[in-house]
Amino acid sequence: MAAAGGPGGQAAISFLTNLARGAIGLGAGASLLGASLYTVDGGQRAVIFDRFRGVLPETVGEGTHFLIPWLQKPYIFDIRTRPHTFTSMSGTKDLQMVNLSLRLLSRPDVLNLPTIFTSLGTEYDEKVLPSIGNEVLKAVVAQFNADQLLTERPHVSALVRDALIRRAREFNIVLDDVAITHLSYGIEFSLAVEKKQVAQQEAERSKFLVAKAEQERRAAIVRAEGESESARLISEATSVAGAGLIQLRRIEAAKEIAQELSKSPNVAYIPSGSNGNMLLGLNAALSR
Repeated sequence: MAAAGGPGGQAAISFLTNLARGAIGLGAGASLLGASLYTVDGGQRAVIFDRFRGVLPETVGEGTHFLIPWLQKPYIFDIRTRPHTFTSMSGTKDLQMVNLSLRLLSRPDVLNLPTIFTSLGTEYDEKVLPSIGNEVLKAVVAQFNADQLLTERPHVSALVRDALIRRAREFNIVLDDVAITHLSYGIEFSLAVEKKQVAQQEAERSKFLVAKAEQERRAAIVRAEGESESARLISEATSVAGAGLIQLRRIEAAKEIAQELSKSPNVAYIPSGSNGNMLLGLNAALSR
């Protein structure tokens, strides 16, 4: 039985050993194949670092690609446009401090990704954009007075945008949009602006009062001139017509008074002479 079982057991052991070797080889091959493949997703590009040649000059596009394990290593870059926002405290031409917020939309220059990786690394935007943004903002804001930043804001934004695009190009970064999103002044300047507005309103009110007084003065002069002219004309008419003009004016005035009194129900007309006395006597008798 030992002789019969010996060869069969050795065959089984040999088969299992070969099977294990095959499995190990297959696993090693699968691992080697997995290490030799890498994938670049949509909106990404890859840069290959070779241990002997350094960073390769070609940029690898989307898809699955081969590399030499251990010898080569891929570095993935996101080439989609990304927003960046930062603030800067800058001084104006008239020595006022202004707080500005800037929003950028940036992406790397795909053809120059190997250069970007060599000089700046994968976090290139965080290293470059805040520094050049503050530099450009301070340089542009220093050209304007504080109040001009509001009245000429489109011009200021255009200067900032053009200067930032040029500076970012030096680092192989493309800026799709640059905008000033917030602008605020210091407390002292805000109080000064408020006081200036109040002073301007007071000045306008004073101008209005002066103009009103001038108009009233001119109106008084015109009235006085009119009264003087009227008195002169009356005096001339009196000297020509005598007392008849005065008597005529009295009659006209009495006529107007009588017309007004006749409209009032509480006024009674009593004729002069005997008729008046008779009416008074009749009223006295009726009252008794």
